[in-house]
Amino acid sequence: MNNEISPEIKLQLKAVVGASHFFEDTETTSHYGHDETEDLLFPPQIVLKPADSFQISEIVKIAFQNNIPVIPIGGRTGLSGGALSIFGGIAIAMERLNSILEIDEKNLQVIVEPGVITQTLQDTLLEKNLFYPVDPSSRGSCFIGGNVAENSGGARAVKYGVTKDYVLNLEVVLPNGEIIWTGANTLKNSTGYNLTALMVGSEGTLGIVTKIVLKLLPKHYHEVLMLVPFFNAKEACEAVSRIFRAGIIPSALEFMERDAIDWTLQYVEGVNLQIKDEVQAHLLIEVDGNFSDILFAEAEKIATVLEDFNIDEILFADTDDQKNALWKLRRAVGEAVKANSIYKEEDTVVPRYALPTLLEGIKKIGKKYGFKSVCYGHAGDGNLHVNIIKGKMSNDDWQTEIPKGIREIFELTVALKGTLSGEHGIGFVQKNFMDIAFNKVQLQLLKGIKELFDPKNIMNPGKVLPDNF
Repeated sequence: MNNEISPEIKLQLKAVVGASHFFEDTETTSHYGHDETEDLLFPPQIVLKPADSFQISEIVKIAFQNNIPVIPIGGRTGLSGGALSIFGGIAIAMERLNSILEIDEKNLQVIVEPGVITQTLQDTLLEKNLFYPVDPSSRGSCFIGGNVAENSGGARAVKYGVTKDYVLNLEVVLPNGEIIWTGANTLKNSTGYNLTALMVGSEGTLGIVTKIVLKLLPKHYHEVLMLVPFFNAKEACEAVSRIFRAGIIPSALEFMERDAIDWTLQYVEGVNLQIKDEVQAHLLIEVDGNFSDILFAEAEKIATVLEDFNIDEILFADTDDQKNALWKLRRAVGEAVKANSIYKEEDTVVPRYALPTLLEGIKKIGKKYGFKSVCYGHAGDGNLHVNIIKGKMSNDDWQTEIPKGIREIFELTVALKGTLSGEHGIGFVQKNFMDIAFNKVQLQLLKGIKELFDPKNIMNPGKVLPDNF
């Protein structure tokens, strides 16, 4: 890779996007040099804000010819360092590609550009009685393109699936600047290798997504939301599998440890919740559909299942304000933890029945290495976010002991038939743990795919694949 961008190349890039969308000042490059991953900062040398796929294609052609790194950047809400410009280079900020191009109400599809904010898309679709279910906690600021890059999930993945389950087709600029479509706008496609599925979750390392075709669902009209306090955190995890085995599929089933809720109550305004001192964890459970009587019957069945556990009184959210307050509480947990302490967040996922064992193991590993952890996440699909808190740890221990503890957490996760990330991706910070999830043959296949798409290694380099492979 070439880390020098000559004046001549800069003039070429300005000619593509226009001088008003070309930036190399320190303030702008620093702004685009970080996401929400810890306190990491890797500024690009240049930030470009193209208007469409054709401008992106021209930028990438120039980069390809001159071996310059290219980093696609969305809403910068990522938690694995996927948008960091590790080797400098050209950052392509996607915010001007922010149009909902077509809503096909007859086929329940939408064509959207990658810079559209997820919640903006959802709200627009709801006005037409259409539903796009994928809802990461950062949905108010993350971009659809970033959701595709990371294969984002969210609270409702347990019933509705993750981003990959809704992407039908993609327009992609390849690392040599060519523009392709990866599939077809059809619900079924058994024609050749599935390039669409390969691109979803590839974290911008194989190409830049410039248009996205998503399938949609009809809007539903009712939800029942319940908050369940548990006097034992492990029992809260055990209850998750029991609910599904009782024949109920919630639209969301979220786990929050006591510290997660306490810190968030201090962080957010407008949420009042009284919690007994003995409560260790909560489950936030939602069922949704079109018939309220069926939903209430399902909620009653869940309550019956939970009678076997040591719980406090279940809170049913009776109004939209109460529901919004509880979801506000859950969605703000990550920000609250970050505001409380220096931390590292891991995105473990296991089969849901193994969740109690994972939680118990994480706490034992924390005691071994001297760190505190705050856990929460999408318990319904076994996805536990592990926030490792620096607190009063020395800087030396933080640098030397924490990586050992993280490796043991990932080894436990894989031993439980899980994997390293459920929705945050591997990016920069997890790449050197990939040997835990993949053997040499598997890593060689991943490396071969990267080399086939990106022989010059200019497309978001330094991500996903381990350094020593």
